[in-house]
Amino acid sequence: MNPFIHRIISAVTAFLLSCTGVPAGAEDVPDGGEMTFLAINVGKADALLLRSGEYAYLIDTGTKDSFDQLYSVLKSNGIERLNGVILTHTHSDHAGGLKKLLKSDIAVNQVYASAFYNKEKGEDGHPAVKALKNSDKGVVWLSAGDELPFGDAELKVIGPLEHNTEAENCNSLVILATGGGGTLLLTGDMEFPEEKSLLSAGAIPHADVIKIGNHGEDDATSAELIVAVSPSLAVISTNTEAEPDTPSDRVMKLLGQQNIEVLQTQDTENGILLTFRNGTITRDFQ
Repeated sequence: MNPFIHRIISAVTAFLLSCTGVPAGAEDVPDGGEMTFLAINVGKADALLLRSGEYAYLIDTGTKDSFDQLYSVLKSNGIERLNGVILTHTHSDHAGGLKKLLKSDIAVNQVYASAFYNKEKGEDGHPAVKALKNSDKGVVWLSAGDELPFGDAELKVIGPLEHNTEAENCNSLVILATGGGGTLLLTGDMEFPEEKSLLSAGAIPHADVIKIGNHGEDDATSAELIVAVSPSLAVISTNTEAEPDTPSDRVMKLLGQQNIEVLQTQDTENGILLTFRNGTITRDFQ
């Protein structure tokens, strides 16, 4: 489909759905409180804000060049302090904004990163370690099974299960957020090998919403993954003008065949806000 026509259709769809809610799954998940997820439009990059009660986590920080947009959206959403910044992996479109964020007036309690990463430059070359070089704080390395405090909600790392020495994308943290009666699966830039590892271990859960891996590129999001997750809604963080093959035709066709609604950050000015409350997911387009 012509990208321009696609954007028009997506914008119209977003307008029609912006005030509606969709039921979350019937899984046994915490109904109390509220959980919000804001996928910020930082171009072909990831910056995802998760909130529950007094807790706020930023998962990935976009690029260095997109920091002004990231900062503006965080401030407009009332963020003065983050309980944590979580880097799913080391690539610059996920970790590039961290150094500027740490120098800004937004306080960051802790920086987290995947315990698995390719270490050609050693630990000192990791973007989180470099960004904290002149700080008294260190990096907390996350592995599968780790959980972070998240108010009335839950935040759990489910992957990666093993170190991939060939593809840094496959060292991406995969995180399950549960709250407000709904579930959200965040996949970083996970590609097929990491998907296969988690699927083989039976570690992929159902989730009402999935953040599609690797910006919707063709090397991620297998049919087996989508069947296992069985989401009703998918979010893609990308910019087709910057990366023409994102999202790929195959991924969009797969999601369409499974009747999964797709929302893209590039179709908004500032981002996609999903609110999980009492088993219902509502959305707003900022």
